[in-house]
Amino acid sequence: MTPSQAVPALGAGPLLLIAAGAVALLLVLILKFRIHAFLALVLVSLITAFAAGVAPDKVVPTLLHGFGATLGSVALLIGLGAMLGRLVEVSGGAQALADDLVALFGEKRAPLALGVAALIFGFPIFFDAGLVVMLPILFTVARRLGGSLLLYGVPVSGAFSVMHVFVPPHPGPVAATELLKADVGLVTLLGLAVALPTWYVTSYLFGLWIGKRVHVEVPELLAGGPQAPHDPNPPRSSTVVLLMLLPLALIFLNTGLNTLAAAGDVSRDSAWFQVARALGSTPVALLVAVLVGSYVLGARRGRSGAEVEKLLDGALGPICAITLITGAGGMFGEVLRESGIGLALSQALEGLGLHVFVAGYVIAAALRLAQGSATVALITAVGLVQPAIAAAGYNPVQLAASVLAIAAGSVIASHVNDSGFWLVGRFFGMDVKTTLKTWTVLETLISVVGFALAGALFLAAS
Repeated sequence: MTPSQAVPALGAGPLLLIAAGAVALLLVLILKFRIHAFLALVLVSLITAFAAGVAPDKVVPTLLHGFGATLGSVALLIGLGAMLGRLVEVSGGAQALADDLVALFGEKRAPLALGVAALIFGFPIFFDAGLVVMLPILFTVARRLGGSLLLYGVPVSGAFSVMHVFVPPHPGPVAATELLKADVGLVTLLGLAVALPTWYVTSYLFGLWIGKRVHVEVPELLAGGPQAPHDPNPPRSSTVVLLMLLPLALIFLNTGLNTLAAAGDVSRDSAWFQVARALGSTPVALLVAVLVGSYVLGARRGRSGAEVEKLLDGALGPICAITLITGAGGMFGEVLRESGIGLALSQALEGLGLHVFVAGYVIAAALRLAQGSATVALITAVGLVQPAIAAAGYNPVQLAASVLAIAAGSVIASHVNDSGFWLVGRFFGMDVKTTLKTWTVLETLISVVGFALAGALFLAAS
């Protein structure tokens, strides 16, 4: 039984109260009693599972499934991305690229330069992998120019977020497009039309504003560990750009192959297709980049195998806490889903009497707030409104706008039940309170502005 199909043991009212109480308890444990986030997440997940009526024999398997499923999707990306980032940082490549970016755009426009780079990188690559790869450049620019990390980090993280939310080939908009029978090309074009202005308002301008009001120190590389001495003869910035584009090119190749297969131009069963798809998967693409980087930034520049091995090993220690906390955040979200909170909330919202376009957004937003997973919120909301949308006979632009509206709802108010909340907060070295004031607000702004722009498209096509 999938999480979205879990049969609630309690009614919608008690389940909503339990979910709200669980979030409140988690915040109290972390903020007031200063319990480590990893321990607090595991403890609250356990208490919530019993309180919500999860069968006793399923409590521990549910915890382990949520933890393992989250780590299965992000641990490889975090580890390989950290290794690649360490190579780029220690070789001096990050500094070289930062210098060239600042020279090209000017110091005052450095946040804009980083955000534009993240938008480009974020087209084919998922949020977490893209953020990890960008960290060394982000931290280097922030150290050089000074000020709060948020001046630079909000435009970058927001760029990856808007691309992940609104633009295929990312899984959320692709799944919604298929379920609503929308045109993927049109969704991509309109997704960009929504994502770019949304990023400028919610991430770039908000980043400039919040960065002047909330000071966050630039952490050591990946939030821990001393900085290794830089190579006195750093690589050219073009070398760094090509190295960072390598995994993106492999991932984009994977996307292109899937598109060709869907159109019937190539066979999914052919051996070369399967091999090419494997090479284009995000973990394999990052592995290839790390191996190439080990040679280009290591052996080719005179570093011994032992030196390169030591650098890569040093990249893993600081990310241990980040990885475990992210997995525990996934565990908490899984408990909320397995308890049936998603199904109960969906049933409670079905009878609101809203216009189907607005109802899709509201349902996705409510599910996101309740159980954390944007993907679960998006797919569940689409499933609920799909019959009404099909009966409405919308034109292609209205269908695409509906996809974007529901996607906007699924990203609202990332908080403690979302593994992404912990990923960003720990990478940026922020405590829970600061993450709520910055990342949670950022995601809410992206949701609201994105929905407004999708609504304008819908009305213009009516």
